[in-house]
Amino acid sequence: MTQKPRPAPVGRFLTTNVGAGDVFTREDLTAEQKLFGGTAAEFMRREVLPNAGRLYARDWPFTRELLRKAGELDLLRLEIPEAYGGLGLDKASAAYVFEQIGINPSFGGSIGAHTGIGTMPLLCFGNAAQKAKYLSRLASGELIGAYALTEPGSGSDALAAKTTAVRDGDHYVLNGRKMWITNGGFADLFTIFAKVDGSQFTGFLVERSMGVVSGPDEHKLGLDGSSTTELILDDVRVPADNVLGAVGGGHKVAFNTLNLGRVKLGPRNLACAKFALGNAARYARERKQFGKSIGEFGMIKHKLAEMSLRIFVGEAMVYRTLGEVDHALSAVDPADVAAVLAAIEPFAVECSLNKVASSEILAYVVDEALQVYGGNGYSR
Repeated sequence: MTQKPRPAPVGRFLTTNVGAGDVFTREDLTAEQKLFGGTAAEFMRREVLPNAGRLYARDWPFTRELLRKAGELDLLRLEIPEAYGGLGLDKASAAYVFEQIGINPSFGGSIGAHTGIGTMPLLCFGNAAQKAKYLSRLASGELIGAYALTEPGSGSDALAAKTTAVRDGDHYVLNGRKMWITNGGFADLFTIFAKVDGSQFTGFLVERSMGVVSGPDEHKLGLDGSSTTELILDDVRVPADNVLGAVGGGHKVAFNTLNLGRVKLGPRNLACAKFALGNAARYARERKQFGKSIGEFGMIKHKLAEMSLRIFVGEAMVYRTLGEVDHALSAVDPADVAAVLAAIEPFAVECSLNKVASSEILAYVVDEALQVYGGNGYSR
């Protein structure tokens, strides 16, 4: 992919004016990039949307089957470098693919957790033996990944984690609890963070068969078709060879992984917002009151216009960031993990802002869509 020149990163979009030609937009996606998105859209139309009821019924074997089928279409290996059997796509291409998948947010959450925070820690911080053992199986969907950082008493304050890891011969013994784990009910391989000797925050690759126990699925206000559970670690024995990165280096694994994941979350949120807007606009044309469509009333016009405007602003934000990230990555060797992470790290501000802003845009659009539907919006 050939990118336009990009301004320097480090949040300078807040203080630096740039020309329109220096900003990557969704309209700059190439035909090849859109082809990958078309594959994902067709997969959603054929396999996921007609069977969404099974997701909401928490049929996790079916979710696993969908993930396996996505693997057959190479949708689980988009960002894995070619050297490891992946496609080595840029961030904008991957984000556009997940924009198509985001039309069902529950499945989008499941596949996003697997390909992003479930696979990226291994990809970025795993050694050669760990990658050889797990990466191809994650890319095919044979194994499903998950990421376990949050605890009952430590959310954003991740380094306050209480989960412990004690060395016992050639193993570590993990004890503790993790909360809000996406794919927690059916994942096979977890990236779990614990403190070695009570202070050295460390990442571990932990197989379910090592003793990980999932709590019941959480009842949430949304994403009902994705599994979110507690993880219970009771004397879970993990081989010392499964330390991810260095002992005491878990903060690098945790926070770089979150930045990598957040950069692509925006298009998924905005896909849901577009879906809600389309439904609201369609209903506004069809619903008649006082002899005409409610879409002819000024208040409804204003709602639809404001929804459209916020989605446009969100797209401008997230694709500009994606373009700048890809430009920064184009200057480094994708096999040089340290260089890749160094290139992405300056975008932590943009990634976090996009996550918050696109989530708030989605919440606004869904609420306004409900208002357009009136009483029908309140009924299932």
